[in-house]
Amino acid sequence: MITVVGLGPGELGRVPSPVRSLLLDPGHAIVVRTARHPASEELAVLRDVTFCDDLYEADSFDEVYEAIARRVVESAADGPVVYAVPGSPLVGELAVRRILEMATDVSVLPGESFLDAVLAEIGYDPLERGLQLLNGHRLPDPLVLDKPTVIAHLDRPEVLGDVLASVGSVIPEDAEITLLSGLGAPGAVVVTDHVTSIDPALAGLRTSLWVDTEPAGLVGAVHVMRRLRAECPWDRDQTHQSLVKNLIEETYELVDAIGRLDPAGGDWVGYAAVEDELGDVLLQVLFHEAIGRESRAFDIDGIAGVLREKLIRRHPHVFADLDVADAAEVKRNWDRIKAEETGPASSALDGLPTGMPAVQRAAKVQNRAAKVGFDWEEAAEVLPKVAEELSELERAMNGEGDVDAELGDVLFSVVNLARHLGIDPELALRDATGTFERRFRRMESEGPLLGLDLDELDERWERAKRGD
Repeated sequence: MITVVGLGPGELGRVPSPVRSLLLDPGHAIVVRTARHPASEELAVLRDVTFCDDLYEADSFDEVYEAIARRVVESAADGPVVYAVPGSPLVGELAVRRILEMATDVSVLPGESFLDAVLAEIGYDPLERGLQLLNGHRLPDPLVLDKPTVIAHLDRPEVLGDVLASVGSVIPEDAEITLLSGLGAPGAVVVTDHVTSIDPALAGLRTSLWVDTEPAGLVGAVHVMRRLRAECPWDRDQTHQSLVKNLIEETYELVDAIGRLDPAGGDWVGYAAVEDELGDVLLQVLFHEAIGRESRAFDIDGIAGVLREKLIRRHPHVFADLDVADAAEVKRNWDRIKAEETGPASSALDGLPTGMPAVQRAAKVQNRAAKVGFDWEEAAEVLPKVAEELSELERAMNGEGDVDAELGDVLFSVVNLARHLGIDPELALRDATGTFERRFRRMESEGPLLGLDLDELDERWERAKRGD
């Protein structure tokens, strides 16, 4: 027979009398998970105890728990065994779970856990606003601290240091947290301070963090946006329609920041700019979410849920058993599944937003047409079409046609050429514009341009080009 008991968070005197009697009964062998606990130390003075600290030299915690469970079960072959753990056997004791799987005659007596001691010290009722309990060795990513949270298993300074850094990144800068160590015994330490002021050296087997702040991160941004919508006159006046221009503008600013990012990597200044612009785009999403939530049309969880389901549905090679050869096949599957979701189309060109940038939309229209075979096979075949459109534009400029229409045809044919060359025409034009802007600014750096004749401007331009 195996009886599993908890030693509570501190001294042996806190352990309920029936459990203490069982621990001191000479008819039971006693196996204790660790000697590094006040009640364990006191118990070892009073009687023979087998500790399991020697098993912690295994390569992984799973191996440690397996070895502890085997020791307890094998000890029970010689008679009744009491397996004692710090705190409660029902909280954070994975070896107990393994013992229950390996043996049949097992009883578990709940005990006072470290969590009880933390809540008593803080004076918090978890039914008030909820409670989140996290393992410091396995923090979730993303880390969401939207309710009072206890983070335990902070046994080593490097673990506590990493946890403090993670917590500090998702709570307000001026927020304070509480470290609690050694509760239930003399010498307990309770420190409330800013994250950066908590000493990682306070880590230990009985160390926990209490975090109860205003949420930051994504949840905090959602809350702030909803408050602005309720209390700021300008934010309150906005509609889905009035915000469209802001969304487009912020998206272009993000594209610009990404364009300045060094593709070789390590560009932390560039990444900071991208992060800032991504936040501005996210603001637009949260703004629309706040408006949609007011009319009960959708909220942030609904938006994320629809996206999650779509991603799973359109990636059967990841979330199901479909095999794919390469990225191109992934794209074909995506298009096929998307078409099944939207139903039969009346045209191959359905679903292309008219508000897209003209160059980008031209390329997408051409791609759609190419999928049904209406396309040239090689880029070289497109060049005569570009020349033909240029000739028609020249005739229109001489009064033999519509200049606007012919110029549009030239642009459309050039986009087609870019597509056949495997070049994104939007990015190519953006790069060309950037090159012109850079050279023009070099021209200006030599002095005012206004008043120079064309030959002088040409000379400056050639010097600017040599600067590349």
